[in-house]
Amino acid sequence: MPQRPLSELTDSELLKESKKLKSIQITNAFLVGFLIGIIVYSVMNNSLGFLSLIPLYLIYKIVNGAKYEKEELKRLLKERNLK
Repeated sequence: MPQRPLSELTDSELLKESKKLKSIQITNAFLVGFLIGIIVYSVMNNSLGFLSLIPLYLIYKIVNGAKYEKEELKRLLKERNLK
């Protein structure tokens, strides 16, 4: 089932997406913390190398992907006077 753009959702569907986004943010925060732990462990074992860059790239993708969706959702909620 293809996902519809946020601007096409009804008010109730938009509020559901807002609640879903909150749980996704918690999961993303856990993943970022876990990846930072991997980097710290790698540095402590004096093995800063190419494999340490992979978690950094994943952190970047997680943070940037969530940022754009969150901004659009907040804009739509404010535009429709929902909360």
